[in-house]
Amino acid sequence: MNDDPVVSLMLAVPDAQAAARWYEAAMGATRLWDLGSVVGLSVHGAPLFLGEPEGNGWADPLSVGNPTVRIEVFVDDPDAFVARAVEAGADAGDHPLRDHDAPWGTHRQGGFVDPFGHLWFVGDRSPLSGSEP
Repeated sequence: MNDDPVVSLMLAVPDAQAAARWYEAAMGATRLWDLGSVVGLSVHGAPLFLGEPEGNGWADPLSVGNPTVRIEVFVDDPDAFVARAVEAGADAGDHPLRDHDAPWGTHRQGGFVDPFGHLWFVGDRSPLSGSEP
């Protein structure tokens, strides 16, 4: 048995079913379970949950008027991940992919805003090395 914690997040969306379909198309997500207004997804093994706020202390970014979280994704090919999201309707206009100088070397990263107002930054796995410069 593994006692290590798993960190995940639940994104507030106005329509969980429409959002689940978009994440399936844009990111290759698969459904773990579906309760209608709350959906559990897996994005290449990483848990991601969607929920419709119902007056319970949280709101989706479109209702608030700004992103409410910045989601970081680390993959082998950030260009392909972002391209697939953009092809499905994400907006990458303000966050182009580019190489960043970092203490551990070059880090390729860019981002997009999904149709539900969530801000995603997608980069290579270089920051996950765990070693300090």
